[in-house]
Amino acid sequence: MGSPFPGTDPYIEACGLWEDLHDNLIIEMQVALSSRLPDRYVVRAGERAYVVMSRPGNESREHRFRPEVGVAATAAVPTAVMASSRPADSLMSDDESGPIAICAFVETEYREIFLEIRLPPPAKRLVTCIEVLSPSNKSPGTKGWRLYNRKRRAYLSGQAHFVEIDLLRGGRRFRMADDWPDSPYYLLACRKNEAALCKVWPAFFNRPLPRNNIPLLAPDPDIALDLQPLVEKIYTRSRYQRDIDYGQPIEPPLSPAETAWLQERLREPREPTR
Repeated sequence: MGSPFPGTDPYIEACGLWEDLHDNLIIEMQVALSSRLPDRYVVRAGERAYVVMSRPGNESREHRFRPEVGVAATAAVPTAVMASSRPADSLMSDDESGPIAICAFVETEYREIFLEIRLPPPAKRLVTCIEVLSPSNKSPGTKGWRLYNRKRRAYLSGQAHFVEIDLLRGGRRFRMADDWPDSPYYLLACRKNEAALCKVWPAFFNRPLPRNNIPLLAPDPDIALDLQPLVEKIYTRSRYQRDIDYGQPIEPPLSPAETAWLQERLREPREPTR
C-alpha cells in the first residue's frame, strides 16, 4: 500500500526509517539530475564524516538516528586519570578488594552524504551543493550540527549555489534574518550571485512536495526537480508500510485537526504496493 500522506510521510521519521529514506533519496536525486543535466556538468555524491565519543546509548539521543557506519571502540584513557582518586585511608584491604564496574567511551563514526553538481576536469568547479538534512544537522551543539553549520554559512556567503531540503519535523531550524514559513518542511535555494538572499518553498505532508529549482551556471536554465515521485517510489520499493502503525501517536505529535484528517485518509482506499 502507498502512504496515506500526499507529501512526506511524518511516520517515516518517527518510526526510525529516516536514514533509509535519506540515503535512497540522495541516490534517486542523483539519477534524476544525471539524466537532465547539460553535458558540461556532472553530479557526484559527497560525504561528510565525523566521530562522536559518548557513553553507550547516548549517541542515539544526540543524533536520533543510527549511524551510517558505527565503530565501537574504547577510548584511550589519559595516564593521569588512571590513578585512584580515593583517599589513602579509604583504600580497601586485600580481603575487601574486588572488581569495580566502569564504562568505557564508545567511538562512533557518522557519515552524511550530499550531492554536488560540478564542471568536470580540467575546471573541476563546484557549481551547486544539494543537502538533504539529517537529524544531527538540526540538533544544536552536536558535532554534526557544528560541521554542517560551518559549511552552510560558507554557501550562504556565496561559495556556490546552495540547495537545502528539510523533510524533518523534529529538531531546530537554523536562525535566519527573516522568519521561516509556518510549515513542517521546506525547500531552500540560494544562488551564488544573490547570497545571502534565499528562496524558500513551504512543504507539507498533506499535499505533494513542491518542485525545487536547481540552479546552474548562466546561461543554463534551472532544473526543476520533482521530489514527490521520488519519495513515493522509495516508500513503495522499501515497503515502509510494513514497519508503520498509523494508529499510533508519533513525536512530534500531530495536531487534533491533523489526526482527524489522517483518520479520514486511512478510511480511503489506497493503491496496493507493487
